[in-house]
Amino acid sequence: MSLFFSESAWLSLAATAVLGGMLLCRSKSPGQLRSQVLCLAGFWGGACLLGLSLLGSLLLLSLSCFLLSMCSSDQELLPVDQKAVLVTGADSGFGHALSKNLDKLGFTVFAGVLDAKGSGAEELRRTCSERLSVLQMDVTKLEQIKDAHSKVTEKTKDKGLWAVVNNAGVFQLPIDGELIPMIHYRRCMAVNFFGAVEVTKVFLPLLRKSKGRLVNVSSMGAEVPIQMMAAYCSTKAALTMFSSIIRQEVSKWGVKVVTIQPGGFKTNITGPPDSWDKMEKEILDHLSQEIQDDYGQDYVHKQKNLLQIMKDGSCSDITPVLRDIQHAISARNPSSFYAPGKLAYLWLCFSSYSPTSLLDYVSQKCFVPKQMPRALRTSS
Repeated sequence: MSLFFSESAWLSLAATAVLGGMLLCRSKSPGQLRSQVLCLAGFWGGACLLGLSLLGSLLLLSLSCFLLSMCSSDQELLPVDQKAVLVTGADSGFGHALSKNLDKLGFTVFAGVLDAKGSGAEELRRTCSERLSVLQMDVTKLEQIKDAHSKVTEKTKDKGLWAVVNNAGVFQLPIDGELIPMIHYRRCMAVNFFGAVEVTKVFLPLLRKSKGRLVNVSSMGAEVPIQMMAAYCSTKAALTMFSSIIRQEVSKWGVKVVTIQPGGFKTNITGPPDSWDKMEKEILDHLSQEIQDDYGQDYVHKQKNLLQIMKDGSCSDITPVLRDIQHAISARNPSSFYAPGKLAYLWLCFSSYSPTSLLDYVSQKCFVPKQMPRALRTSS
């Protein structure tokens, strides 16, 4: 009989479906677990099709489902009780929407913004309850972080600070790493990594007292090499590693550290079109004549189109990200990693376990723009 119709394969897939469905029904965070169950079904279904014995495949499948069940256990949500949460980068995007949602749920919210007089800050003041406080907080300026710390300490008093969400982030014009000026690398690192580290260091004493949560918003690009995004992805990779290390270090204090690695969502991180023109000018101003001759100014100019393509192709519904961050804040035993977004978890698995040559081949097919540098167009 064909392996495809073998008893082992069908029993394994049926058992995966039943156990996976049970896990999904009991989970308070179905988006994360759905991807894990899908990977589990695909992996063991493939293993059985390759000819594992019935007993061996069922034993391995049972062990895997048991471990997955243990990882997803104890998903009870803690009571809000006006717990205090600090969110950075609340001017727009994830941080803005998260601040609103947490306020509606009854949390005391400190919304750190880059511009306390901007439209995003004014909207938060206008639409949210008196439990929400807008704080001027440029994460690249230590004095503003310390000032925010003083205001949070003064307002929370004995209640303490339950969670910090490091969400503030900036992007760079998507272009070859060779062409990205060092000023763009430093800008991304200053906000996406050093800013998050600085905020963490200042507020960790409060989290240790409350045995609370540190939630760092990273990116799928921290582990999936996406061409044209060397500056951004490198800083998110640094943030992910920092989170993994400090998660182990502060666990003895009862603090839980969670990393969020979203896929492609439509936010304002790319900035307005006039900022794209500024980044393009900075790139051209920093290029040597040799590099300009090889790539061509038209190549740099057309890369701006990638930003619009990325925005148009991104998911406008950011609910999966908000749901996972809220779960990380509220669950009694949250996951260490969340990967909201279509195929985000599958991409992370593929990047981690596939051969480098295969990963490079698929990335070339999926992420490389059609525009070629001038020297390569001429030679071909």
